[in-house]
Amino acid sequence: MDFASRYEISTTAEFVRSRGYKRVALQFPDELLDDATRVAKALRAELGKGVALYVMADTAYGSCCVDEVAASHVDADCVVHYGHACCSPTSTLPALFVFGKMPINVNICAESLYNCLSTSEKPVLVLFGLEFAHVLDSIKREIANKLSESGVTLPEPIFADVSCFSIDPTKMYITEERDTNAESDDRNKSNASSSYTLGGLTWGIPADHRIEQYLLFWIGSDNPAFTNVMLMFNSCETVRYDAKENCLVKDRNLHRKILNRRYYLVEKAKDANIVGILVGTLGIAGYLNMVQQMKKLIEKAGKKSYTLVMGRPSAAKLANFPECDVFVYVSCAQTALLDSKEFLAPVITPFEAMLAFQRGSQWTGEYVIEFRNLMQISEREVREGKEEEERRSSVFFPSGWLLDGDEHEERSVVLAELTQKALSLKKEQADSILFKGTAKSGAEFLAARSYTGLNMQHDDSLPQAFVIGRTGRAAGYNDEK
Repeated sequence: MDFASRYEISTTAEFVRSRGYKRVALQFPDELLDDATRVAKALRAELGKGVALYVMADTAYGSCCVDEVAASHVDADCVVHYGHACCSPTSTLPALFVFGKMPINVNICAESLYNCLSTSEKPVLVLFGLEFAHVLDSIKREIANKLSESGVTLPEPIFADVSCFSIDPTKMYITEERDTNAESDDRNKSNASSSYTLGGLTWGIPADHRIEQYLLFWIGSDNPAFTNVMLMFNSCETVRYDAKENCLVKDRNLHRKILNRRYYLVEKAKDANIVGILVGTLGIAGYLNMVQQMKKLIEKAGKKSYTLVMGRPSAAKLANFPECDVFVYVSCAQTALLDSKEFLAPVITPFEAMLAFQRGSQWTGEYVIEFRNLMQISEREVREGKEEEERRSSVFFPSGWLLDGDEHEERSVVLAELTQKALSLKKEQADSILFKGTAKSGAEFLAARSYTGLNMQHDDSLPQAFVIGRTGRAAGYNDEK
């Protein structure tokens, strides 16, 4: 496969020309950055000097998301995103996705799929990594030939389609027809009543079928996109065709381990008092609404929240916020599952936060990856929350407890004694805050620490002209023996 075809130079140039863009940002992941210069030169030859091209790398967040912040620094009209993509909708800038074309042995892949069709009692749903979208039509033709030659009546598999090749936030998804994937499975679409969209893929199943009845056949590597499929459809049997090794991989225990780990984090988050909300994207449409929804959820649960923007989270970065008992990571679906084993506090997803902080929530086995699916809280949950709040507010002060005269004075004495007792316990509580995680806010946690930062104390409140500091090296100052 030649270079121009792999990076779809002609398609990209036509996309830019047809829309009249003059400033185009080219976003590359680290693994494709070596080809950035050649791609820019090839596009320059197609577009001429009337279009300014800017190469972007080292994104602040996940490389699968369109980096609108970096593109806005050069006042770009659009972004051309290369490599693996999550296809999350953008907020302001239109984007074109060039997924790349990973090599694959079509014959062996089709043979493996045919074996699954002939040995499994379940219908087969074919999902794939977007980097293999260019061979989807070839696999369909091979399967059709094998089914016709076998003479055995077998149910045809359902193939997912690419949901979008470009995104324009002023409109809905725009699906570009390309020569590599121009055919569509009309039979599946005409009979389908239940539609699904995940990670840039879309598919439908017949009205009388449930997704749990299907065998999922994944074409691609074991990456976050595949992990999301296993978590969302954890009740389905799943097999994966490894394009590099040309073999089928079956490991049902893998997603069970992941689910058990996520369930453990949810249970641990229920005991948190202070919650940090990590903003893991600044470009995905609706992320601000999700952050606000998390704030309301945490406040309603009687906990304190802090919003943190720090780029890609790491153990060193999060260690600067020891007062946070748990972090909620608002990001795209394919970067949401952080391995927080090395972190001081667990990192959970918005869906897991709802399970942990919503009263009466129970995990039924369903797992929601896309935070856009959590944007709306049902009227029933809001109504139940109001009823619970009214019930709790009526416990402490029933109508018959309205006091006056001597009763009011007696109650004042009781409150004064309780206040004095609370003050006497302040020192003991401060000592236990740091070790037992009982702080209710960052200020309370800071007040309990023995070291609260540099604080120069002077008897004279007037500003001094200068202060003579220490001389020497940190290993041994001049005034030290």
